[in-house]
Amino acid sequence: MSTHNREKNAKEHPTPVVALSGGPASPADSAESDPAAIGASGQVDEAASEQIQKLLAEKQELVNTLIQRQADFENYRKRVEKERQHDRHRGVELLVERVLPVLDAFDRALAGSRDSASAEYMKGFELIRRQLWDALAKHGVAQIESVGKEFNPHFHHAIERVETTEHADGTVIDELQPGYVLHERVLRPAMVRVATASEPKSASASQREN
Repeated sequence: MSTHNREKNAKEHPTPVVALSGGPASPADSAESDPAAIGASGQVDEAASEQIQKLLAEKQELVNTLIQRQADFENYRKRVEKERQHDRHRGVELLVERVLPVLDAFDRALAGSRDSASAEYMKGFELIRRQLWDALAKHGVAQIESVGKEFNPHFHHAIERVETTEHADGTVIDELQPGYVLHERVLRPAMVRVATASEPKSASASQREN
């Protein structure tokens, strides 16, 4: 077919033209144009948000429970350690209380006669007494200071009150039996004599004496 005939045929039978307005509709466009799809999507988002909030709340609850359990365990550990320490101190306390009479016996023996015949024995007693005291001191035993100190009812037990003008009222002037403490806890108070001020004489009593 000649070129002239093809052009003539094209004019007589034109090819139909298809107008493309925007191509096929996408799922998103369908969802945007479909109210039912929009509602379903919103419900899904709300349900997911609620689920997330629920999981976060459960997580926080578990964290709080863990923190509380750790605190309870730490308190329990401290309480058990305190009870063990108290039991150890109580055991030492009972032992020391039983040893104190032995210490008193050594003190009485050393305060006795010191003639030449017993001098060597006294040295042996002093050595044993020192070893015994060093062992007690290592466990926290200390002797209560008494003579020259002000009377303290927590540490001293007054056996006698002596009227005197040589010492201030309430001063411990003599110790009859030493007292001891263990870690600041009184095992036995010291038995002491305490000075008390002499009462002033009345005028009539002074005249009678004169």
